[in-house]
Amino acid sequence: MNNSDYRLPLLGERFPEVEVKTTQGIKKLPQDYAGKWFILFSHPGDFTPVCTTEFIEFANRHEDFRQLNTELIGLSVDQVFSHIKWIEWIKETMKVDIKFPVIADELGNLASKLGMLHPNKGTNTVRAVFIVDPNGNLRTMLYYPQEIGRSIAEVLRVVKALQTTDTYKVATPANWPENPFLGDHVIIPPASNEQDAAERLARSQKGEFEYFDWWFCHKKL
Repeated sequence: MNNSDYRLPLLGERFPEVEVKTTQGIKKLPQDYAGKWFILFSHPGDFTPVCTTEFIEFANRHEDFRQLNTELIGLSVDQVFSHIKWIEWIKETMKVDIKFPVIADELGNLASKLGMLHPNKGTNTVRAVFIVDPNGNLRTMLYYPQEIGRSIAEVLRVVKALQTTDTYKVATPANWPENPFLGDHVIIPPASNEQDAAERLARSQKGEFEYFDWWFCHKKL
């Protein structure tokens, strides 16, 4: 299959099934992570400053992700021996242990399927983040230019928000859980018919949630 034949997966679609070579052996995605969330994140190249800072921060927050039943997987088009040597350098020099696998996508097959290779950025992968749920469905895609390091705290926040909205069937406001006027409250889905809309005020008066209007109600979990 040529790269031109690939169609980027859409949010909610199943993550492409692929077998990959990693620093921890061969893995099959998304099958090997069934029942868990996982985050696949690409970096432009090993032994580069911005990527090194990102890997250190992902490693520092690794346990925070695991507490959310979420695993981390790195990726670039570097060869596996380069990944291994770079991980060793980070451990020896920065005193940080990278415990998650890193994919060696040497031919760029997975990178092409997921839009990580951009013609105007050469052969290196851009900084991309893909969050996949326990059913193997793609839930979030984030792309960054090579020159901008990512906020790992934001990636963690997105996982928490996705898990919250899935569990409680709600939505989350901007900057949740630190919205300037809603705080950590979540948003009730809009009414789906006229009767629900008419009942919103009465339900808010019973203390079920707080009310700005029938289409904008919120509550604390």
